[in-house]
Parts: sequence; C-alpha cells; structure tokens
Amino acid sequence: MKYKGIIFDLDGTLADTLEDLADSMNRVLTMQGLPVHSYDAYRYFIGKGVKNLVAETLPPEKRSEEYVAQCYGLIVADYRKSCLVKTRLYEGIAKAVDILRGRGIKMAVFSNKPDELTKKIVEALAGNENFEMVLGAQSGLPVKPDPAGAMLISRHFGIVPGSMLYLGDTDIDMMTANNAGMFAVGALWGFRTKEELLESGARAVISHPHELFEIIGIERS
Repeated sequence: MKYKGIIFDLDGTLADTLEDLADSMNRVLTMQGLPVHSYDAYRYFIGKGVKNLVAETLPPEKRSEEYVAQCYGLIVADYRKSCLVKTRLYEGIAKAVDILRGRGIKMAVFSNKPDELTKKIVEALAGNENFEMVLGAQSGLPVKPDPAGAMLISRHFGIVPGSMLYLGDTDIDMMTANNAGMFAVGALWGFRTKEELLESGARAVISHPHELFEIIGIERS
C-alpha cells in the first residue's frame, strides 16, 4: 500500500453540513437584525472555523472582537441543537470507511469545527469507533492550515507524514496537508471547485470516495 493512514476533513468531505451551518448562522443574524446569506455564499464561509465564519458573515462594521465573540456563543448554542437536522454523509463515504477499516488503514477525522461538535456529528453519522482519532478545534491546538493537528494524528498513528493521505474539500485542507508533508487529495463533491483545489496544492482530485482505493493501493471489494 502506498499510504497507511488517512485524515478526513469533516465539512464538505465526510458530510454535507452546509445547510445546517448556514441555517444556524442565519438564525443568529436574524436575531441580531442583520442581513442573512445564501447557501452558496456559505460555501466560502465554511472551512476556517466557526469563529471565522461568524466574522465573515457579519457586516464589516460589526466585526469587533467582542461582538464576534457574542455571536460565536449564539451560533454554537444554536448549532449544538440543530447540527443533525439536514446534515448527511456523502454518497459512498460509509462504504469507503468500512472497506478502508477492513484493510487495516488507520483513519482520523480532523476539523476546524469545535471538538465537541465534531465528535457529536461523526458519532451520529459514522461512529467514532470507526476512527483512531476524531479531532476538532480546541484550546491549545492551532486551527488548520497550521499542521499541528495533522502531525499530532500522524504521531498517534505511528505513521510518518509521507505515508499519510489527507482528504479535504477546501484550500485550507490542501494547505494543511502540504504543510504537514502529507499527500493532499481534493474531494470534488464538497464546497469548492477543482481549480481552487489544484491551485491550493492538491496532488490529486477525486469525484467519488471509492477513488481513494486506487490512490492508496488497495483493491475495492
């Protein structure tokens, strides 16, 4: 096998979380008497963490540190209750995870979403037991594209970064993979375009999860 471990991004890679995130933030904006945004706009707000999403959705004159923190608290409270209303695994993900696990590939989920919510969504949709690690944003751990989290997973696996594959759907993911010395694969079913992924450092792009098998070097059952 070319690669012995794989890190999955969550939003736009394992699961389509866009509408639940957008709905939650739009409820906060409405509550604050501010303009809301379309689902398409949220494709570019998601990926850098929830606090960044909050800042980017607020009008420029409302982006003080205090107000962003206030709205961040509101969306986390709302999203905690509504993160599984519309969110679903992408087609083929469950089967791919099952096959990879059966082949002895070590797998992790790494997200810029708060750790508590990352674990909640993965547990509900895919089962945390299917992954060696499920890691979200937390105190003391820099968010992506800083490679610290990816390197932490690599050490936990006991696999050198060069033998790790990183699957994500945004420029942030591709930069994280390259910063960590891992093989960056772009998921075309996610929130960004093929061109953006390649420009951000994707070494390969795939249109369906089963294409991972050929890259890793295993036969599909």
